[in-house]
Amino acid sequence: MWPYPRILAHRGGGTLAPENTLAGFRCGLEHGYHAAEFDVMLTRDEVPILMHDPQRGRTLPGTGKIAETDWAGLRELEAGAWLDARFAGERLCTLEQGLDFCLAEGIWMNVEIKPAAAEFARRTGELTAQAVARRFTGKSGAVLPVLSSFSYEALLAAKDAAPALPRGYLVDVIPEDWQARLEQLQAVALHTNHKHLTPALAAAVKGAGYGLFCYTVNDMARAEEIRQWGVDAFCTDRIDLIAADAW
Repeated sequence: MWPYPRILAHRGGGTLAPENTLAGFRCGLEHGYHAAEFDVMLTRDEVPILMHDPQRGRTLPGTGKIAETDWAGLRELEAGAWLDARFAGERLCTLEQGLDFCLAEGIWMNVEIKPAAAEFARRTGELTAQAVARRFTGKSGAVLPVLSSFSYEALLAAKDAAPALPRGYLVDVIPEDWQARLEQLQAVALHTNHKHLTPALAAAVKGAGYGLFCYTVNDMARAEEIRQWGVDAFCTDRIDLIAADAW
């Protein structure tokens, strides 16, 4: 039910490197991580980029919404100095650049589809799925990434665009209709916040035959606890404290 790595570096390198950047992936590799989670959002001209926030101000300088800015207006922005001067000069990463890097370095991917707003959900899901599918065409033996999203519409669009790619439905609190939604998405797993998970819910998901993935676990004792509940995998910000092969 879970043929994938069990511990993933959250947003590439956790809190040790600028999130959703090539520097993040390199940091993960330095700590032994060959599995990563990252976010994908569309620019105004529909370039899929690795980005979590829908607007500038935290990881990018200035102001403005990602969905209202073309790639040309974002590509040269400083994307690393906000975390540490060591990363000054780091730039945003397109989805294609991220896929190429991860494929070259043997990094398995959980690709989170992150629409900037509800009206962009289907298009973000469609273009993300198509880009991932193109990169894996003809690569026999490669373990396909899992596409995940909080957006049900984005995942439906991803299913339509690239049905062969596995999908994970991402939720903060597991809803009562979780199984019906997983069935409609033809998903392989439920992804959820470990803080709201219970042993009974974990048993129900596993009993229904689905993988169970949790975000974002930064304490090894908690990781061991949810493992006992049946959780298959998790992502972490603390790649310096939790070894990639701890499970």
